[in-house]
Amino acid sequence: MTTSTELAPQLPFARPNILDLAPLYEVLRRTAPMTRVRTPAGDPAWLVTRHDEAKALFGDSRLGRSHPVPEEASKVSDAAVLSGPSGEYDDEQADRQRLRKLLVPAFSARRMRLLTEHVQTIVDACLDTMEAAHDNAPEQPVDLHEHLSFPLPVLVICELLGVPYEDRERFGGLSDRIGQLNAGDDARNALQEFSAYTSELAKAKRAEPTQDVISDLVLAQSEDPTFTDEALAELAAGLLFAGHETTAGRIDLGVLRLLSDLDRRDALAADPDGLVAGTVEEILRMSAPGGLGLLRYAHADIQVGGQTIARGEAVLIASNAANRDPEVFEEPDRFDPSRRPNTHLAFGHGGHFCIGASLARTELRVVFSTLFRRFPNLRLAIDVDDLVIRADRLTGGVASVPVIW
Repeated sequence: MTTSTELAPQLPFARPNILDLAPLYEVLRRTAPMTRVRTPAGDPAWLVTRHDEAKALFGDSRLGRSHPVPEEASKVSDAAVLSGPSGEYDDEQADRQRLRKLLVPAFSARRMRLLTEHVQTIVDACLDTMEAAHDNAPEQPVDLHEHLSFPLPVLVICELLGVPYEDRERFGGLSDRIGQLNAGDDARNALQEFSAYTSELAKAKRAEPTQDVISDLVLAQSEDPTFTDEALAELAAGLLFAGHETTAGRIDLGVLRLLSDLDRRDALAADPDGLVAGTVEEILRMSAPGGLGLLRYAHADIQVGGQTIARGEAVLIASNAANRDPEVFEEPDRFDPSRRPNTHLAFGHGGHFCIGASLARTELRVVFSTLFRRFPNLRLAIDVDDLVIRADRLTGGVASVPVIW
């Protein structure tokens, strides 16, 4: 007998290219903004596609990362992060509040403003390597992902957390394995290796603390004995993963968005200081590197959008679809750096607002103001439709961005 779950659409939905959403998102947002789907693992979940419901659920304390009965929880994929429940159900709220208290000072807007000059130095150095690669082989495209999108956030998060930059290739490889959707046990093994690595870092910081986030976390352990070495290692590994994977993807997609319409590129190149803030917000709103949504579990029955999410059910909040809701954004598929207000949900909302938002904005603003000032004639070496989407990765995106100038 065929069940309703078996008839539900399965993620990820097919999409025409990396810049366009899957057409099914628009259909669901219009006709069934709270709908049952199947995850890539085949398990049932609610998919949220409209802005009002997405915003409400982001701010709802009855949703969490933990599950009342973890062994019964719907699973998204084989990725080692954001693929199933995590944390202790009874302690999740207290743990989240403690961790945000620990991390807010490190990722504050004030600290990010102080970091801007250093980010600028790193961006300039990355663009130097791009130019050198072009000079060495002027007839060949240069991979912007290799020279800018990947190394910049790696350098920044390494410094912020206190990770030696010479280890970048090691944790870059681990991060790639952690985010694979269909890797079986390898993703979990990579996360264990990642956690073991950050445990060693924490041990070194305990002996010789410096001005970085891991040293701050080690200090917090002395004040809170419930903050275990295992919890510290998992948190540090998560910060390393999120701190470079998501930003790298947004740099790639922002460049692709601007180079897919050279009028956009030329406008920013003509006035980078005046347009960069609005450009970055539109890049954040319209970028959709992955196609799964943010995973949460209901800790109680929740009424939203005319539906009841039962306790224990999985919810995938598709901020990429919510960010193109015509009820909130006029002409939502139009890239408009002058858009005001721009109430996108790229960083979530409420208690689940991304703690690294200020860091990401700092990096993106420096990148896009500098890149097109230095290379105003930058353009894609291939058509956007020919780029390969990394559909097998949690964070999606593309593997390369070949450019010429």
